[in-house]
Amino acid sequence: MSDSYDQISQQLKSRHRKSTRLKYMSMGALALAGAFLLIFFADMLSKGLPAFKQAMINIEINYTEDAASNGRAAVDQDLSTIISRSVVRVIPLEMRNDPSLLGTTVQRWVLASANVDQYLKGNPVRGLDDEEKARIDRLVEDGRVEMQFNAGFFSRGDSKMPELAGIMSAVVGTVMTMIVTLGIAFPIGVMTAVYLEEFAPDNKLTQLIEININNLAAIPSILFGLLGLAIFINFFGVPRSTPLVGGMTLALMTLPVIIISTRTALRSVPESIRHAAFGVGCSRWQVVKDHVLPLAMPGIMTGSIIGLAQAMGETAPLIIVGMVAFIPDVTASFTQAATVMPAQVFTWSGEPSRAFVEKTAGGIIVLLAVLISLNAAAVLLRKKFERRW
Repeated sequence: MSDSYDQISQQLKSRHRKSTRLKYMSMGALALAGAFLLIFFADMLSKGLPAFKQAMINIEINYTEDAASNGRAAVDQDLSTIISRSVVRVIPLEMRNDPSLLGTTVQRWVLASANVDQYLKGNPVRGLDDEEKARIDRLVEDGRVEMQFNAGFFSRGDSKMPELAGIMSAVVGTVMTMIVTLGIAFPIGVMTAVYLEEFAPDNKLTQLIEININNLAAIPSILFGLLGLAIFINFFGVPRSTPLVGGMTLALMTLPVIIISTRTALRSVPESIRHAAFGVGCSRWQVVKDHVLPLAMPGIMTGSIIGLAQAMGETAPLIIVGMVAFIPDVTASFTQAATVMPAQVFTWSGEPSRAFVEKTAGGIIVLLAVLISLNAAAVLLRKKFERRW
């Protein structure tokens, strides 16, 4: 009896030790994941936050007759090499649009070149000589150089000049693409889930459909891009690089997520609700429309928002359908060429200029902020409208 008791005690101690080890290993894994996440966010913030500030130089612009054909003639030649090329390019256009500017002199804050901007931010720069650096330092001492909030990053489209590049055209393209995605995936996904869960008979065909839907949710996203290229562009002739084809491609990828989340939400509605509705003479369609679907809607909306957030962060399928085009202006139509935020970040990451590094990180920060907001909205929506039975 004593031997049996000692043996059981040893086994219990061994189990407790294993449980303790598993507990600490789990805590260690969680801490490691948190550390990596913290390092990632710290790195993104350190590289991306400078993108939200831009060097500005206060210069004197002389609207002379020579400046009407050559914008460089309007500014001090010592400053022409340290201000953005975009400044001198628009001077002739300004004079054509407003002839009264001829013969006037204006003091104005203008964009500094990317090299000047990087120099003032303490980054290594190759495109400035010692004389130009000394000139910039004197301008700083005179109060003619300031680091201002880079509103242009949010109001301008892409540009080959880093100091002029912005994310506005990508944001608009993303919104338009998501409108198409949601407009296709949400009604089709919800209706499919309602049919499979509430109306479809349990036979081999519906079981095969359910298996394929679950398999589609695990397919790599780039395959949906190939499918969109083959069907929508090559077969149906949908314009390439447009929000229409991008949204249709992402809708294919989002459909399984919406269907699965909708079926889960429908299953969460107690059977007693259905039985009570049938008991007062409601038809199957009335039960679903007036009772089951409204009660399941918070879960359906949560799953749809998460699916939309996942689609918003995709790059690979959109690259396949050509949504990595250079888009300097905001897209005004669903059938015009456009780009999206992930593709814009991907494009900037391949640029050789050092100034595009902070643009890339800044774009990632904006994209992460949108994705985190969508996921937070899904969580809040679920907590606010969720019913516990």
